[in-house]
Amino acid sequence: MPLDFSPAFARYEAIAAEADAVFAKVAAACPGMVACGEGCSDCCHALFDLSLIEALYLNHKFNEAFPPGEARDAVLERANKADREHYKLKRKAFRASEKGVSTTEILADLARERIRCPLLGDDNRCILYKSRPITCRLYGVPLEIGGEAHICGKAGFEPGGRYPTVKIEKLQDRLMLLSQEVVASLPTKLPLMGDVLVPVSLALITEYDDEYLGIVTEDDMVQMPPAEVQARQAASQANGANCGSCGEAPGSSACASCGGSTTWVIPGPDGGSETGEEK
Repeated sequence: MPLDFSPAFARYEAIAAEADAVFAKVAAACPGMVACGEGCSDCCHALFDLSLIEALYLNHKFNEAFPPGEARDAVLERANKADREHYKLKRKAFRASEKGVSTTEILADLARERIRCPLLGDDNRCILYKSRPITCRLYGVPLEIGGEAHICGKAGFEPGGRYPTVKIEKLQDRLMLLSQEVVASLPTKLPLMGDVLVPVSLALITEYDDEYLGIVTEDDMVQMPPAEVQARQAASQANGANCGSCGEAPGSSACASCGGSTTWVIPGPDGGSETGEEK
């Protein structure tokens, strides 16, 4: 049966709600400095990647909002164009690394690049605004990345000033952990899939079906060594023992494929809020 990611999606939405609350807190603490508003699309041209859970969620919401038709085709056409541009930039960055250019310099060059998000409509508004990624939700307030503060060029925050600064990497770490736990719950041949990062464009055009997710089939099981089959069955039973929500028999093929057989635990921030220090 189709994989059910709704338990993980619910926990992702809780993290997104935290991000919204932190953004509102910083904006309230710094009146007049956050320049975000309807029609401002500065952040919609920034380069960033999504964790697996964000990619799955955004893809799901896109499929819900855009059934087959002209509107969907237009978005996918923009996504394909943006994805080709992302590929070229990443190839350029890779070649620079081979020539010995420092990671700091490469990242600084990428930060200056601009690619229009395929979800940005002709009216300069996001067509999936309620489902936008965490990075989009926090763009506009001071962010701590790699131990340094970063601000939106349109905001009123002055370099060298002291402002509440969001530790976005803590949120990203939680998204990576959730992604890894999602993959650990799946009967997949791709155990490291939870570490993969993709741009918005690729998240939209990818079909996250059983083949893409590397789901083990009955034919795969037949070809596996007996020891590996036993190990997978044991892991499935262990996951099923912690699940009481779907009614499937623990360890059965239905239990193993439902995607909801594990309780996802997302640790909170370390000893305080996500805003923490001032920069």
